[in-house]
Amino acid sequence: MTNPLYDALFGRHHGAETRFLETPDGAVWSHDRFLTLAARYANALTTLGLRAGDRLVLQAAKSPQALAVYAACVRAGIVFLPLNTGYTPDEVAYFLGDSGARLMLCDDAARARLAPIAGDATLMGMDAFDAAAAGQSAAFETVARGPDDLAALLYTSGTTGRSKGAMLSQHNLLSNAETLVAAWRFTAEDVLIHALPIFHTHGLFVASNVMLLSGGAMLFHPKFDRDQIIADLPRATSLMGVPTFYTRLLDDPRFTADLVAGMRLFTSGSAPLLAETHRQFEARTGHRILERYGMTETNMTTSNPYDGERRAGTVGPPLPGVEVRIMADGAEVAAGEIGVIEVRGPNVFQGYWQMPEKTAEELRPDGWFITGDLALMDPDGYVQIVGRGKDLIISGGFNIYPKEVEDVLDAQPGVLESAVIGAPHPDFGESPVALIVPEQGAVVDLDTLRGACREKLAAFKQPRHIALIDALPRNTMGKVQKAALRAEYAGVFR
Repeated sequence: MTNPLYDALFGRHHGAETRFLETPDGAVWSHDRFLTLAARYANALTTLGLRAGDRLVLQAAKSPQALAVYAACVRAGIVFLPLNTGYTPDEVAYFLGDSGARLMLCDDAARARLAPIAGDATLMGMDAFDAAAAGQSAAFETVARGPDDLAALLYTSGTTGRSKGAMLSQHNLLSNAETLVAAWRFTAEDVLIHALPIFHTHGLFVASNVMLLSGGAMLFHPKFDRDQIIADLPRATSLMGVPTFYTRLLDDPRFTADLVAGMRLFTSGSAPLLAETHRQFEARTGHRILERYGMTETNMTTSNPYDGERRAGTVGPPLPGVEVRIMADGAEVAAGEIGVIEVRGPNVFQGYWQMPEKTAEELRPDGWFITGDLALMDPDGYVQIVGRGKDLIISGGFNIYPKEVEDVLDAQPGVLESAVIGAPHPDFGESPVALIVPEQGAVVDLDTLRGACREKLAAFKQPRHIALIDALPRNTMGKVQKAALRAEYAGVFR
């Protein structure tokens, strides 16, 4: 048995002095330099006692070294668990405990802050880990893994209950990368501007895996910086982004058709792209953004075509080898009717880590995954997302689950109850709004609420608007009517 994911993404690049990564400071990494570091990392992980199937948590700033940890895990058969760098120690504690991780790597500056919650996991700063790996051999015998063996564990929350660890196998990741390379025509000649985080499906398993498989190069930006992106566009062929990237570029007069004359593909995902943004972008540049749809549990499932009509306001038809159906009341609906998206294919995850009941609720025995997203499919097979059945908020490409924010707010003095909703935001797609009902006679200080959110929640989850109201709207069964709140506050960020 071989290691199919490592062999396909990394193995054929050994010894290759071809350009792989270039950082804004001008540092250039060949494929071989990157893989040599990954081999030293794999040896360091083995020396630390990690074996195939063990979980490794990484919460560190984006860098070539952080990406090399992913490559080392794949080569050593270790399950990679990346975490948003904005997560607080309280949030990280849950992920460490639930996953049973053996090792957590973090930014050195965060080590003291994370030490009290490390539990049974060994905690190391990236600088210390890098130093430990420096003395290791550059030779490593790749650990054999099968297609169904776990490669990664990515946590995704629900509107109620605990965060869920989506189990992604070698085959899940490799099959999706192969599909996307073919669908989007990536080759070794491509140069991708990579400004996405690598703790997220989009930046790690779409952008990075596609470039590794195709053999192309990446201009590896730590984050989205408009000036740096504009400087790099003339020497790139592709940009993968979230809608925020494109709205911010359109706001800059330097962003012109001439600037992107050498580009062949702009893709957008992780949050809905406004049809108006799509039209403005084409008018400015002559390019039509290719919008696609996926989620943590499924990787990519649909995509507007590379050749053919890219329809504004849609996420395109199902990708080759992926089945998509729209269901309501236990039956598939007719074209043009709204229902819940269900997905089946080699891209669909194996279930939720140590949550068999939750897995059974959302993953049918015949392989169909119930996404909870509401959509319609037109007669041509193009999917249009119309809402989410779980009140999920997607802001700047990141998922925000209202219940988690509400729990923090409800615990504050003077708060009777709260409701958190998403409101349209011109830059982020959506942003969270918190509606607070005070206890009888209580005075609630909004600055105190904001401080509590800053302490307990990652920055992207913190409400951008907080309002005090007398009561939450409810139906006859007592359920809060969030649709009414969304309608009332739809213009709060406009």
